[in-house]
Amino acid sequence: MSDGDWWANADADVTVDATGLRCPLPVIRLAAAARDCPPGHVIMLLSTDPAAGPDVAAWCRMRGHALLAQEDRGPVLASRVRVSGTPAGAAPSGPAPGGGGTPAG
Repeated sequence: MSDGDWWANADADVTVDATGLRCPLPVIRLAAAARDCPPGHVIMLLSTDPAAGPDVAAWCRMRGHALLAQEDRGPVLASRVRVSGTPAGAAPSGPAPGGGGTPAG
């Protein structure tokens, strides 16, 4: 791997280039990519915004995704995120346990 493609990663399914964008755009682009990815996919976010590191970490915690790594390479931060199955705070799909859908009475 050459220095020009240091961010290329075999386990990243999607790469989001948010270089040159300022807060909150890198996280917005990451969120949009995560919505389009199935659970288990890995997204590589490339960003130059100094706030992106802590912002991505907080977004992963709030949404239930796994922050696999962050690598600072000069002006570019590469964040690898594994998409979870159910975002934090979201109700699982399907019928409620023990539910018949009608109130007891």
